[in-house]
Amino acid sequence: MITRRDLLMVSAASAAFSATGFVPRAIAQPIAKTVHILTGFTPGLQDALARLIAGQMSDYAETIVVETRPGAAGRVAVEAVKTADADGTVMLLAPLGFMMLFPHVYKTLKYEPRDFTAVSTVASTPTLLTVGPKVPRDVRTLADFVTWCRGNPTQATYGTAGVGTTLHFMGALLGRTAGFDFVHVPYQGNGSIQDLLKGEIASAVMPVGSSLGLVRSGDLRALVTTGPRRSAFLPDVPTVAEAGYPSLEDLTWYGFFVPAKTPAPIVERLNGSIQAALRVDEVRSGMVKLAVEPDAIAMDDFARLIASESERWKAIVQATGFTPTN
Repeated sequence: MITRRDLLMVSAASAAFSATGFVPRAIAQPIAKTVHILTGFTPGLQDALARLIAGQMSDYAETIVVETRPGAAGRVAVEAVKTADADGTVMLLAPLGFMMLFPHVYKTLKYEPRDFTAVSTVASTPTLLTVGPKVPRDVRTLADFVTWCRGNPTQATYGTAGVGTTLHFMGALLGRTAGFDFVHVPYQGNGSIQDLLKGEIASAVMPVGSSLGLVRSGDLRALVTTGPRRSAFLPDVPTVAEAGYPSLEDLTWYGFFVPAKTPAPIVERLNGSIQAALRVDEVRSGMVKLAVEPDAIAMDDFARLIASESERWKAIVQATGFTPTN
């Protein structure tokens, strides 16, 4: 049986595989003149990631259009792909939380994971806990921060990109595990960064790339990352396991999905095109700029990952006492 830890280690290994530039592909007729990739948020990491990969998929389609369909925490795009023609011409690029977390967060979710076929993961990033000027400069480690939060309960706040996200629950799990009341302050997108810099909130939980420049400049302090190993982008920052909280270990994966009834040959063709794109130097160097790592999991393992992580997030949501919302 493949465990979550096994998949995290596979993920770590896959991020390190050697790139040799352009890889010759079998000559094949594109399946369509135009294909659409939908993402669920305003232009940002997912939009850029989709465009980066789409630029290397000419063997799959003559033209690939990347569309942002923001709304309802990304659910607008998911619902649009669910009802699209199952012919490989419409696909979704999304964080896996859409499939493994949202079913436990929303009462009236208009889709289920079984409405989609998981095609391929493409990238991953750990979560980062950062603190700003509201927190004294001598707070340099997670242990220091936990102590400070316990002593300053009215100031122990963390910002994220929204209620019901994996970032929200990672912060809630930290507070529960460490035994202090960690108050969540939700924002739209990366809006927490400005308030963090101004000292309006104490900390923020976000993907590594969201505040990488500010951490490197010293404007923000990175306490821990949540991956199974240290981030290649912040090698001096310890992991949550190193800091004594292994239950917080987590990666945010981004992956492609198509409607569930898409024929297997099309799914396999799409998977092959994506895998080949991930081996191109331009894509890999582009991911470095986005502060994510190439991360491809086999299709069968991808499906099992969603199932196992869904159970894990269900337990986390229930443990935090979160009440599902509409």
